[in-house]
Amino acid sequence: MQNNKRYNLKRKDISNEIHSKYGISISYADKFIEDTFKVIIYGLKKYNTLKIKNFGTFKVISKKKRIGRNPKTKKTYEITERKSLSFKTSNLLKKKINNE
Repeated sequence: MQNNKRYNLKRKDISNEIHSKYGISISYADKFIEDTFKVIIYGLKKYNTLKIKNFGTFKVISKKKRIGRNPKTKKTYEITERKSLSFKTSNLLKKKINNE
């Protein structure tokens, strides 16, 4: 039977995995992870899209302002204009996840 419990991967988990697999210090692995995320954020801010080969594509999308409603209180309010992020997986990643 499959375990349906949700698991959130944390930066610390990634650092520990890099540490155990490659034998580098955890602090160096933390710095590597932090720098990787900075590069991804920089690319998204500058180009609005970031493609990582064999992984997927991140894309910044703009959402217009709209009227929202709290379903509990029925009170309406304005949701401000904002940017959001979408992700589309590569076909190779889909195949790996589906064990093809």
